[in-house]
Amino acid sequence: MSISVTFPDELLVASKEDEERFRRRVMICTLGHLYEQGKVSSGLGARVLNCDRREFYRLLAEFGFSVIDYLPREFEEEAQTSREIADRINAR
Repeated sequence: MSISVTFPDELLVASKEDEERFRRRVMICTLGHLYEQGKVSSGLGARVLNCDRREFYRLLAEFGFSVIDYLPREFEEEAQTSREIADRINAR
């Protein structure tokens, strides 16, 4: 199955992009929103864009999407672990 979406020519002119670049940007933005909502995996996103997961993450970050979705508690745990590792390294 394939879905087609039609955009007015004015959007292409306003974006100052060629048709292929505009199409890819729309696809990345669509996948970025779906990824942030947990509706698609990084693997599926990478397959759709014909790239590997690292490139998929890079593209999402480039377009302003959150690649890592930590809860506030998880951020604190990561920070604490980083501090502990830094302390061990500095103690050497």
